[in-house]
Amino acid sequence: MIGKTIENAKQGNILDPWTFTLLYATDFADRLEHQIIPALRSGFVVLSDRYIYTAFARNVVRGCDRQWLHDVFGFAIVPDLVCYLRIDVDTLALRVIESKGMNYWESGMDMRLGTDLYDSFKKYQGMLIEQFDKMAEEFAFQVVDARRPPEEIQEALRARILPILKEGRTKRISKAAAEKAAVEKAAAEKAAAEQAAEKVSEKSSEPTPVAEPVTTG
Repeated sequence: MIGKTIENAKQGNILDPWTFTLLYATDFADRLEHQIIPALRSGFVVLSDRYIYTAFARNVVRGCDRQWLHDVFGFAIVPDLVCYLRIDVDTLALRVIESKGMNYWESGMDMRLGTDLYDSFKKYQGMLIEQFDKMAEEFAFQVVDARRPPEEIQEALRARILPILKEGRTKRISKAAAEKAAVEKAAAEKAAAEQAAEKVSEKSSEPTPVAEPVTTG
């Protein structure tokens, strides 16, 4: 529902950056609650393209306060790993032209940065890259050179993701072992408490010795 609202708003170019941010945050909250968190609880690995960081970059360059953006998306789960596929503007522009082509929003035409799509695209994407570079330091992104061939990029991503997966498996095993030990300990303590209670009950049910009368002669 929110996705359709965002698309309709884009068509009319009728909302300011703050309203767009709140719409994106609402859409993300819905995905987080109904897709991401349930998948994580079920033991799945969740891969998310862009996550919240693209929203940060897009709206900072449009004038939103950085701290306000962080507060709005403060409910987001901190990822185990963020891979930043960094590329320069010229290479990016060439790839976009060779693939799907440039559009109004990816060129930042709403910001009136240039007289045509290409000129505006390069200026806008340059501003975004500057923001992503800042976030790479702030949030410790793993930077991957996206100008390299796809095979090399994939290898670089695998090299960064695999240790996270192995660490996660180790943590899950350790957590399961800890939970099992806790259950066994609780059961042992319960059994000991019940045994102690039985002893007290047995002792209290024993007849009280009757004192023999004292005689004097």
